Amino acid sequence: MTSTKINLVTGATGQLGSHIVERLRAAGETVRVLVRSGRDLAFLHKQGVEIVEGDLRDPAAIGKAVKDATIVYHAAAKVSDWGAWKDFEDEAVTSTRNIVTACTLAKVQRLLHVSSISVYGHPKLTGDDKINEDTPLGQGFWMWDYYPRAKLLAENIAREFPATTIARPSWLYGPRDRVTIPRVIPALLSKRVPIIGSGENFLNIIYAGDVARGIILAANHPSTVGQAYNLCSEGEVRQVDLLNALTDALSLPRVTKHIPYGLAIRWAFVLEACKRLMFSSKPPTITRRAIYLIGRSTRYSIEKARTQLGWKPEVKIQDGVLRTLEWFVTLPENGHITIKAPVIG
Repeated sequence: MTSTKINLVTGATGQLGSHIVERLRAAGETVRVLVRSGRDLAFLHKQGVEIVEGDLRDPAAIGKAVKDATIVYHAAAKVSDWGAWKDFEDEAVTSTRNIVTACTLAKVQRLLHVSSISVYGHPKLTGDDKINEDTPLGQGFWMWDYYPRAKLLAENIAREFPATTIARPSWLYGPRDRVTIPRVIPALLSKRVPIIGSGENFLNIIYAGDVARGIILAANHPSTVGQAYNLCSEGEVRQVDLLNALTDALSLPRVTKHIPYGLAIRWAFVLEACKRLMFSSKPPTITRRAIYLIGRSTRYSIEKARTQLGWKPEVKIQDGVLRTLEWFVTLPENGHITIKAPVIG
């Protein structure tokens, strides 16, 4: 075994994985990444990491990447509100099984598995109840909602490795977001975004760099083996404030149209059903998960992470949104978009 501490990161070309890499390298740590061939590696080359090309469905490739690793950060998965179950299964369940096997053979000291708060499903809460790490998982999953199902199966597999720590992030935003921002900004530009419900609900949205910081704290803490941590926001900004900030930054009129939450959810189900009947690989214009993310009020507790890890979100939404938009407009296809600093609140 090498004496150098090696951190292996999967999903390093994704949003969260790239922020884990960035923070580890800023701290002077040695980082190795496992990425599929054909991915954009420009950011990773700038970070000065060791790159191993391979597929997480290939045990041999994972074995090569995990060799001599001290900590494995498994952040790879299909993050989407649409797709076939086989795709989610391959990218979350099969890959995690292969990671656990490789970590066992290589005698890795710690596996940090990135799960999601979506594994709780839709618990029925009363009063001021909050969802904490002891809340039962898998409650009330929706039909066709494959992402949380795959994440729950993957989390259960990850726990088979004796030195596993689980992180459960919420809705992420920030630079290198290839999932949410590329959908939201064009929709705002074409004036297709309504306010869901009253818009007064507080969003469970958090800067990816804050989550990466919590993940690294959890992976290196001596007492977190076998533990899970909600790494999310307890509610910093309302839905309407975020929409106003985005439209202001893009010099667009503010959104004023409201759609009732219940109506939006039912309409999204109809659209999903039509797409499923057509065996379409393209998502509908809206999905239930998208409506749920923007229209619900956050009810998740981060008390465990706060007390055991000393972690809490630090990047304020105004700074985070500006960083995100500044990154977004640097992409070649977005060079025509101009932004100004948002004012939130």
